[in-house]
Amino acid sequence: MEKRATIKDVAEAAGVGVATVSRVLSGGSASPRTRDRVLAVAAQLDYRPSALGRNLRQRRTGGMGLFVPDLTDTFYGQLAEGVLACARSAGEPVLLGSTGGDPEQESELIGMLLEQSVDRLIAVPSGDADTWAPAIRAGMTVVFADRLPSPAVQDEPGAAAVDDLMFLDGLPAAPRVRPLDAPSVVADDRAGIRTAVRYLRGLGHKRIAFLGGPGHDRRVAAFREAVGAPVDEELVVFGTGSRDSAYAAASGLFQSRPDLSAVVAGGNVLGEAAVLAARELDLRVPRDVSLVMYDDVPWAELCAPPLTVIAQPGRDMGYRAAELVLRSGGRRPRSVVLPTELIIRGSCGPHR
Repeated sequence: MEKRATIKDVAEAAGVGVATVSRVLSGGSASPRTRDRVLAVAAQLDYRPSALGRNLRQRRTGGMGLFVPDLTDTFYGQLAEGVLACARSAGEPVLLGSTGGDPEQESELIGMLLEQSVDRLIAVPSGDADTWAPAIRAGMTVVFADRLPSPAVQDEPGAAAVDDLMFLDGLPAAPRVRPLDAPSVVADDRAGIRTAVRYLRGLGHKRIAFLGGPGHDRRVAAFREAVGAPVDEELVVFGTGSRDSAYAAASGLFQSRPDLSAVVAGGNVLGEAAVLAARELDLRVPRDVSLVMYDDVPWAELCAPPLTVIAQPGRDMGYRAAELVLRSGGRRPRSVVLPTELIIRGSCGPHR
């Protein structure tokens, strides 16, 4: 029998990405020329996506998907443990995928799950709303964990992060809020960052820096809010997500701003980079620089000195997300905000 054409086959033949094919076939945005080319190729290859939506509702394969950006990140390992524990208790298998923080790779993985009629997915998203809208329109039940997709178009920088902070406070967001109809399980980033900044301020620190990475929009917005205007933007630095990039960002920050006295790292990879960069530059912690890291991971207590952390419940986050995705079929579940905790150890000291 002849092999049935897949969405990847259509993308390759049309010379576009899988995400573009998904948008066109689900009625999303695309230029007229791109739309015509994709539809022509789909017809030529006899690709019939309309059957997919029916399959999602009528012929489930069982199980669920789980997408994370980095399988080596300790926090995502904790989140995956929670998902697997809940799925195991329900007798459901889990298909695990690593997106590498790449929206295009994420789109391809979404397409693969849709092809296999896997209709339930937990994701730490890397792509924006346009990446995820086709899957949700096709009938897939999606629960976002740890963070939310950014909107495809923002009317002002940081607008989505402000909306998310309002969400965490239980306030209605502005009309520009993303249109995705999907629940989420996230930590209370705002309270965690605010508590850490207040703690450092109480120790006398005034020049506090923030090390951020992909998906940290809410955290950096909370940091800017906590330090207050005017924000010294040279003290807000981002890496691209890799360990090399995190180290370069931390090292560059320490060397360009020797006057800073404290750093809040937005994740455990960035915290690890800050520790290594400080050691390489002969900066003593906490005598020369105080460090607070978002995420409590096992190695944080093994550092010398042990790191002060903003702990978020990674395993509980995964378990709750799996519970939500398993409830699909009835009333749409509500989103969940989990508390954070500042755990004070030895990496912070009074400003000298």
